[in-house]
Amino acid sequence: MSRDGIGNVDTLFHSFGSPDDPFVLRSGGALDEVTVAYETYGELNSDHSNAILLFHALTGSQHAAGINRDGPEGLLVEWNDECRFGYWDAFIGPGKALDTDRFFVVSANYLGGCYGTTGPSSTDPKTGAPYDSSFPQVGFADMVDSQVRLLEHLGIEKLHAVVGGSTGGLMALSLATRYPELVETVIPIAAGAQTTALQKIHNFEQISAIENDPSFWNGDYYGLERPDRGLMLARMIGHKTFVSLSAMEKRAGREVVSRSEGPGTYRISDPIESYMWHQATKFIERFDANSYLRILEAWQTFDLAAEAGVDDLADVFTASKHQRYMIFTIDSDVCFYPIEQARMSQYLKLADLPFRRITVHSDKGHDSFLLEPRLYSPHLIDTLVNEWQ
Repeated sequence: MSRDGIGNVDTLFHSFGSPDDPFVLRSGGALDEVTVAYETYGELNSDHSNAILLFHALTGSQHAAGINRDGPEGLLVEWNDECRFGYWDAFIGPGKALDTDRFFVVSANYLGGCYGTTGPSSTDPKTGAPYDSSFPQVGFADMVDSQVRLLEHLGIEKLHAVVGGSTGGLMALSLATRYPELVETVIPIAAGAQTTALQKIHNFEQISAIENDPSFWNGDYYGLERPDRGLMLARMIGHKTFVSLSAMEKRAGREVVSRSEGPGTYRISDPIESYMWHQATKFIERFDANSYLRILEAWQTFDLAAEAGVDDLADVFTASKHQRYMIFTIDSDVCFYPIEQARMSQYLKLADLPFRRITVHSDKGHDSFLLEPRLYSPHLIDTLVNEWQ
């Protein structure tokens, strides 16, 4: 744990499971052993009542605040500058929105990820080699369950709050509805209660891009040439939903066009092409294609109602009568459009749960929640510190 607010931090690990007591997945698969990579910020108080669980977004990591220079050992991806600096550093620390003088913040890497939590690039204890394509299908509920195991290890029986942005917001809802007694305050940011048709299309395009790369080899590419071209294309397909067009045009205006680059015989000729190519090139250095596929598949199959054991989304929140929700909408978001938070609000209203919904006005699109702490922090502080109904 970091004690110099936030300063330098190291990755921590918790392992559980055995051949006699495997971690069973909702798909029917199982893992004999699971390791969860995580970081913590602040101090857990004497009655363990000040913990906040933070779920990262699609390709994030456990490293949410401070500086983690080297990252976990043995990664098959590069822990580069994009990884070394905490992605929510502006939100976490003394006096910040997630105030570490007051709260104990826990952030863990997804099950199936590539930053130290067990995933396809991890060593299979049965073979001594990476899992490769044999790594089983995992869902967001499985990822949540693995982090609940971590909370148990840390002695946390009830969370002060759960917070998640984007796909992390889906997991915040999964935890809140399947473990209703574990948390009272739920804060989904730029998220929704279901996977939309447009998201399924974008995700399917990305899955197809990776799996059609000749170097993919059905997922058994470790030690061989990686499916970088497919992963680059997948990232470009996804990235256009993370940034608004106006923000993308502004960023692209600073790009230097290199006409020697391109996907094949076509050569880049425009700054916006150069910007997208540059983003994809950076991404393939730090992320694994198999992990990306597992997380996309979890998003494709996300079903909050089925996870909660009910037939309809309108019934999902009925077991959560003691909870309160703080919902963030971004008006320029084209990944989780504002209509998704409006629908979530309707479900909460039907369940007679107290909630607030704030619309953030930003030209930065979906990524606003990573970039503009001044637009979110006052509402986060009020929600986390003050009583309201």
